[in-house]
Amino acid sequence: MLYYLLSPFQDTFNFLNIFRYITFRASMAALTAFALSLMFGPAIIRMLKALHIGQNIRDRKVSERLNDLHRGKQGTPTMGGIFILIAITVSTLLWAEITNRFILLALFGTLWLGVTGFMDDYLKVVKGCSRGLTASAKFTSQIILGLAVGIILYLDPANGTRLDMPFLKNVSVDLGIFYIVFAVVVITGSSNAVNLTDGLDGLAIGTTVFASIAFAVLCYVTGNIRISEYLLIPFIKGSGELTVFCASIVGAGLGFLWFNCFPAAVFMGDVGALALGGALGIVALLIKKEMLLVLVGGIFVIEALSVIIQVASFRLTGRRVFKCSPLHHHFQFIGWSENQIIVRFWIIASLLALLTLVTLKIR
Repeated sequence: MLYYLLSPFQDTFNFLNIFRYITFRASMAALTAFALSLMFGPAIIRMLKALHIGQNIRDRKVSERLNDLHRGKQGTPTMGGIFILIAITVSTLLWAEITNRFILLALFGTLWLGVTGFMDDYLKVVKGCSRGLTASAKFTSQIILGLAVGIILYLDPANGTRLDMPFLKNVSVDLGIFYIVFAVVVITGSSNAVNLTDGLDGLAIGTTVFASIAFAVLCYVTGNIRISEYLLIPFIKGSGELTVFCASIVGAGLGFLWFNCFPAAVFMGDVGALALGGALGIVALLIKKEMLLVLVGGIFVIEALSVIIQVASFRLTGRRVFKCSPLHHHFQFIGWSENQIIVRFWIIASLLALLTLVTLKIR
């Protein structure tokens, strides 16, 4: 918005030319989102407390030990993802080219899943429905979004349906019309994976920040014709604006972490987790870095796989592979403190983000 408001005056006031640079606007978007989170966070937390929107700890019948470990979290305000989405949306609209199709699609998808998560949280916390939205309802919402994004990208000749392989030069796979199904898998998988990771104070949001930093760099180089040609990666015109969107996620994430770090004063809830996971998946699709999502989001992938393995093993053999799933709970059960798990997972996430950027040169 500021880009369009100030661009007519760039010839008169030369210093306004700085608004042409994506790096400047991305930096300002991150700072704006961080400031908005700090400004609105306390008021929203107070509101959530006043409305008695607090976290419900699992029933002892599900896991007595897990209940004991998390007993102190009972009643902590949840649905804090609301101010993450406010910060992301406002800062993106302020600093990005709001008519850019990539920005519009990324924002729409993020807010779509935010509404889905809000409904789930509302049913669980406010209405007392322990399971919230049914699994089929959540999957339906994610699938509809995935189909919409997949069809838009499939019909866009500038996007293509080829998947580039990390670490390999000029190696790709053309999915054709099956790219639409692939888009559904990416968005549904990333959205649910982040949601599963959101189980300890600051774990999911900290990991999301590292992934978003990496994607901000990937968006910038993908949208820059000179850098993309030098790195031998596909150039996608206009995708550089997504750098601003990813930077907004970084700023909003850090702002939320201010309140969500151990011991957490607020949890993001599904309204934040589903939206952030979906946002990462959508960005990966838009810049044709779908396979790198598995690498940069390695923590999310491992957390999701731990649940799948646990369920499959128990149903097939009657035995559990992990003491508890998702994986972060397994480490709690073997004696790691919550802080140890969070920081160690952050360390791994930061290294995965670096490795993701290294793939730009190792081809």
